[in-house]
Amino acid sequence: MSVDLQQIVSALRLDLLGSLLVAVLLGGAIGLERELRGKAAGLRTNILICVGAALFTQLSLAVDAERGDPARIAAQVVVGVGFLGAGTILHGRASVTGLTSAATIWLVAAIGMAVGAGYVYEAAGVTLLVLVVLRVLASLERLLQRQMMVSRLAVEVSEETRVEEIEAMMRDAGVEIEEMRRERRGGHPVVELKLRGPKRCQDEARLALLRSSGMFTLQVEE
Repeated sequence: MSVDLQQIVSALRLDLLGSLLVAVLLGGAIGLERELRGKAAGLRTNILICVGAALFTQLSLAVDAERGDPARIAAQVVVGVGFLGAGTILHGRASVTGLTSAATIWLVAAIGMAVGAGYVYEAAGVTLLVLVVLRVLASLERLLQRQMMVSRLAVEVSEETRVEEIEAMMRDAGVEIEEMRRERRGGHPVVELKLRGPKRCQDEARLALLRSSGMFTLQVEE
C-alpha cells in the first residue's frame, strides 16, 4: 500500500502541486495586504508571481539536474522579476512612487523560489516578516513623514537683503535648505526656497521671515 501511494504521488506529481498551493497561500497573504491598501500589484499579481517563481524553480531543478546546472532557469526569474518591478515605479513631479510595490514583487518572487526549492518553513517565516514590515512599519513611516516635510516658499525681499541672512534664519529655526535661488518678479527681487524639516520648525522659519525687516511678502507655493 505504501508503495502504491508513493507511485500515485510520483505519477500525479502531488509534491509539486503541494508546493504550488503553498506558493498560492504565501503570495496571497502578501497580495491581500497590498490589495487592501489599493496598490496596483495586488492579490492576483502577487499570487501569480509567487506561483510562477516556485514552478520555474521546480522546473530548473528537474530539467537541469542531469546537466549539473540546476540554477540555470531559476536565475532568469530574478531578471524577469526585475523588469516587472521596474514597471511599477512611476516618476512624477519631484517624486517617485511604486518603490515599495517593486520591492514587494521582488521579495514575493524570492519567496516563491524558496518554496520551489523546498524551503517551505523559511518561506513562511519570510512572509510573516514581510507582513509585519508592510503593516507595522507603514504606520511608523507615516508618523515620520508628518514630522519631516518639504515645502517651497517664494519670499519678496528688499534690494539690500542678502542670501546669507536668509540662510542664517533657516539654520536658527532648524530647517534645511535644499534649494535656493534669487530672481526678479514684477520688478521686485524674490528668493525661492525649498525647505526640508519638521512642520513646527518650518512654521518658525516662516514667522522669522515675516518678522524680518527686509522681507515683504511670503507665498507658500507647494
